[in-house]
Amino acid sequence: MTKRQSLKSTRRWVVKIGSALITADGKGLDRESLRHWVDQMADLIADGNEVVIVSSGAVAEGMKRMGWMQRPVGLHGLQAAAAIGQMGLVQAWESCFQRRGLHTAQVLLTHDDLSDRKRYLNARSTLRALVGFGVVPVINENDAVANEELRFGDNDTLAALVANLIEADLLVLLTDQQGLYSADPRSNPDASLVAHGLAGDRSLDTMAGGGGGRFGQGGMQTKLQAARLAARSGAATVIAYGREQHVLRRLKQGEEVGTLLTSSQQPDAARKRWLAGQLQAKGRLVLDAGAVRVLRESGRSLLAVGVREVQGDFLRGEMVVCVDEQGHEFARGLVNYNADEARRIKGRPSGEIERILGYVDEEELVHRDNLVLM
Repeated sequence: MTKRQSLKSTRRWVVKIGSALITADGKGLDRESLRHWVDQMADLIADGNEVVIVSSGAVAEGMKRMGWMQRPVGLHGLQAAAAIGQMGLVQAWESCFQRRGLHTAQVLLTHDDLSDRKRYLNARSTLRALVGFGVVPVINENDAVANEELRFGDNDTLAALVANLIEADLLVLLTDQQGLYSADPRSNPDASLVAHGLAGDRSLDTMAGGGGGRFGQGGMQTKLQAARLAARSGAATVIAYGREQHVLRRLKQGEEVGTLLTSSQQPDAARKRWLAGQLQAKGRLVLDAGAVRVLRESGRSLLAVGVREVQGDFLRGEMVVCVDEQGHEFARGLVNYNADEARRIKGRPSGEIERILGYVDEEELVHRDNLVLM
């Protein structure tokens, strides 16, 4: 069975549609294209598949409604545009799916929703319940309230995190390009479409190029990063031209459409995926070479004795990044002591923690159950 033929067995899909597509390059919601995508997704659902949509377009639709020619620069301007445009976006999806006898549900998320373990599990349970009822969740970032610290940054990242969240089989990133090319096809006539690759292949970075356009935030680089994030849960990613005729049906049939990026690793445990991709780091621990070697080769916990430097201001239970003495990140995990306590016990054996702090909660600074290698 080829990699493409394996897509025939995919059951749980996350489909992300970019702003340039959904708003016809900022001219307003492209309802005709929406109907085409909905018809294909309705067919997938009728065949026993589950579909979750991550929809861009709220800011662009808000700009259209307000007659703005330039994307707002300030956070509050973006929030206002998103709040205005979200009304039309949700109405458009609902009316299109109603034609096929399907209901939709709006789900707005911030990074904070997926950073908190309880809210993360609640979001997962809600999405699973919705698809179990035959309802199509339409997910977007909660731009109207999210500040810079809580933003995902782009809907490619959000879509990948949703794929992790619901343990999707396939992430489809529909865009205004045919897929990932070996070089920029706009300036290099010899550029060729990459039909298949491994998401973790770093040679793809040079092919990905720059950022998005006037109405979108993402670019091919963010799509590649999203594919790598989705691969942590074993999901494959397809980057494809959204206006390709019957693009979703053809993917389901195993046809070579767009770029397929697959995972080269075994799926992480659900909690490890949460640690690796869905928590914001609050600080950094610089480790000596011995501690780096023990964590990489032996899968043991991080002890304070192996820490050279503590950076940032974090509380007990928050995420910290572990870097080597050259500054390269190789792990992250939930810390058992706050930043002040960590600075006091760094470089000291576990047996001295009680003498230094006056108490001991845990012998480990980061327990191996709360640690994931990157």
